[in-house]
Amino acid sequence: MHEQDYAKETLAYIRQTMESASTFTAVSGWGLMAVGAIGLVAAGLVWRTGTPTDPAMGTIVGEVKVSGTAPAPKTVKVNKDTEVCGAEKKVAEVAVGPGNGLANAVVSVADAKAAKAAKKPAIDQKGCEFRPEVLVMAPGEVDILNSDGVLHNIHTFSTANPAINKAQPKFKKTMTEKFEKPEAIKIQCDAHSWMHGWIFVTENPAAATDEKGSFKIENVPAGKHKVEVWHPTLGKQSKEVEVKPGQEAKVSFELAAKK
Repeated sequence: MHEQDYAKETLAYIRQTMESASTFTAVSGWGLMAVGAIGLVAAGLVWRTGTPTDPAMGTIVGEVKVSGTAPAPKTVKVNKDTEVCGAEKKVAEVAVGPGNGLANAVVSVADAKAAKAAKKPAIDQKGCEFRPEVLVMAPGEVDILNSDGVLHNIHTFSTANPAINKAQPKFKKTMTEKFEKPEAIKIQCDAHSWMHGWIFVTENPAAATDEKGSFKIENVPAGKHKVEVWHPTLGKQSKEVEVKPGQEAKVSFELAAKK
């Protein structure tokens, strides 16, 4: 059943229940039971339909692929905290998945403003890896988590924002930092040499690609837009995409592996 049909049927049921409630108000307990039923149905409606989508907005979906031969991942032997980190780590500058899909690229709508985020972004250190490896966030605060229970050291290489170089002991599960200006920020853990990631701060609607190279950007204003893909090793590429209200626009990118 479509969401709109579900909503119509649910609202009709609520009206019917309210009418029944007025009939039984004089009977002890029945009025309260009817009101309770309304509350449960309304809660179900909110759960089912989620946050209403602006009809003037659309969605951009697509994929990013790699052409050519990407460099093979490097194997790094772990020399500390092996009980948490494991014996070795695979480090890939270019993470290629099924069908040559490119992971950890960022796709953004360069000429549009993003809606306010529903919750504060977070990047975790788990298994001695940054998760996600590439975090996309709006300017503002970010929580840096330590789920490992070992000493980490957060070191950012930024120019538009103040650089950070702080120890995060095992007992400090969360550190909150602030990046107020748009910038692609490289992040590493000085306590574990293989731990590298990126925090991509942007005011634009944006998303990172998954392990298959797929992405989805919601709440994009209708119209023609410049859509740009960025990867720290393979560079940038842009295309023009037309977004229609309430519809999905599809776009694909292909970045060449460097020889």
